[in-house]
Amino acid sequence: MSDDTHFMRLALALGRRGLGTTWPNPSVGAVVVEPGTGRILGTAATARGGRPHGEPVALAAAGDAARGATLYVTLEPCSHHGRTPPCTDAILASGIARVVSALEDPDPRVAGRGHDLLRQGGVAVETELMRDAAARDHVGHITRVTRGRPALHLKLARTRDGFCAAAGPERLRITGPVADGAVHLWRAHADAILIGIGTARADDPSLTVRLPGLDGRSPLRVVLDTHLRLSPASVLARTARDTPTLVLTTRSAPAHARRALEALGVEVAPVPADAAGGIDLPAALAQLGERGLTRLCSEGGPRLAEALARADLIDTCTLVTGPVELGPAGGLPALGPALAEALAGDRFREAERLTFGPDEAVTYERNRT
Repeated sequence: MSDDTHFMRLALALGRRGLGTTWPNPSVGAVVVEPGTGRILGTAATARGGRPHGEPVALAAAGDAARGATLYVTLEPCSHHGRTPPCTDAILASGIARVVSALEDPDPRVAGRGHDLLRQGGVAVETELMRDAAARDHVGHITRVTRGRPALHLKLARTRDGFCAAAGPERLRITGPVADGAVHLWRAHADAILIGIGTARADDPSLTVRLPGLDGRSPLRVVLDTHLRLSPASVLARTARDTPTLVLTTRSAPAHARRALEALGVEVAPVPADAAGGIDLPAALAQLGERGLTRLCSEGGPRLAEALARADLIDTCTLVTGPVELGPAGGLPALGPALAEALAGDRFREAERLTFGPDEAVTYERNRT
């Protein structure tokens, strides 16, 4: 492994720690290294809430030693004025001699301009080191600026014979504690969790992160609820003042139901209806994008998953298969025809296969064009 790759791996690892906490900004990792010796002079990642960015913090940690050093950064440094000055200004002022950048930022306010400004300032710039890994980490930012919506990670659990629920009313436990821990980590790295009203009513979930040390990382909870059937007695409604909860509904939803939920701290927002009178999913995700959300984890059931597949809104899909089999009695299939066709076609590729105790998780990623 080259030194450049080693330090870029470190920058990527630093950036991943902040996933789910920096929206609407990407979580960018930065490492300042002394040339020749390989001594690390400063490290940082984008702070909670999106500011300050990682580059100026890492440079400040390096201080005067940054002059003549190399900066490794997981996304092109910003070159536009926002609430903070451009990172390119801080890099040029620091005396950094070389920048190794993993990925050009598709944001039209940057889009190569950051790299160009650094080159014009006499900095040697090298790009696309570990580009694929950086694109995976920054998929939320990329999707929001190119598609106008957050990147959506669909998670589904199924039995060994392909069902997500039994035929009867009894609750079926499919996965074990190790896989459940992985789900909570996915939640911690998401900006929001999405479910439909069917899952909300059937499971009455809390949708919080319950991992040691990460209990403060619970993301926004989003419920798609066409007719505002979410009960004020539900866990989601009763805990809305502790963990923010957003219900997306249609304008035809009853006003009294809206008032009851809002009295508990639930935010209720209307979105356009589709031709069938339900929630227009592309419009709903576009509204989440307008709010600054970049990473959305869908934990709804097969009905929502199938609707998302039909609307071509899935960017990553993880199927977690447990050891349980329902046998001839069968149950509710986990994969509908649209989702099964999408995963088997050329829109997705298998990206990762992991084992969590007796459970197997296979992740598919949308092919980037």
